[in-house]
Amino acid sequence: MIGQHLPPDYARGDESTVGGYAAVHSRPPAFEGADGTSYSADILVDVTDDLETPWAAYLFFVRWSAGAPALEGHLESGYLARGSSEAAAREAAGRLSLREAKGVLDALVRAEQNG
Repeated sequence: MIGQHLPPDYARGDESTVGGYAAVHSRPPAFEGADGTSYSADILVDVTDDLETPWAAYLFFVRWSAGAPALEGHLESGYLARGSSEAAAREAAGRLSLREAKGVLDALVRAEQNG
């Protein structure tokens, strides 16, 4: 499979946020974790038992191996945003800044390293 480079479309959002970056660049944001490993981030949504905000969103970080791109593992944050619909929860999580997402990733990496 050959990758396709698409030029950024800055009219689609604020590239300094998780959701905006994905919209502008047509791909999820990527980070170097505190462990020096590459990660891609995506927003996932679950149904909860909360009747007022039954949807909750979290960040799912895919860990890539060094060298040839291959999936090595993943990390998941706790719920970072809630909403009355799947779209509302996803949109709320998408407003997280890339800096905030990197902080979440680094905290997860450190927690994993410390057992």
